[in-house]
Amino acid sequence: MRKSAQVVAMLSLLAVPLLTISMPVAAQSAQSEICSGLGQAGGNCGSGQGTALNHTLSFALSTLSLVAGIAAVIMIIVAGLKFITAQGDASSVASARSSLIYALVGLVVVALAQAIVHFVLGKV
Repeated sequence: MRKSAQVVAMLSLLAVPLLTISMPVAAQSAQSEICSGLGQAGGNCGSGQGTALNHTLSFALSTLSLVAGIAAVIMIIVAGLKFITAQGDASSVASARSSLIYALVGLVVVALAQAIVHFVLGKV
């Protein structure tokens, strides 16, 4: 049961990049439709008014990612020390392993959040 859940999780992680390949085409056509509608209404599209917001969001995300990265590295070191001091005790080894897995999952989540936000800010 646990092995099948791991296989499903890995396949879903591999499927996400494949789904995003078609997204830029849809985003460009939607942006062109919005810009043409704004042009008909007398507005302007792509005037650069959102650059300050983009910069602020990018800076905040970079700062939070740095803090999360430092915390994850500290947790990886702590998990390593738990492994060393476990001395073969099964519960201590399991605790160290779960700490290491959670820290690595946290790093992956932070990296994906960074990629998603930069992708979205690049399209706006």
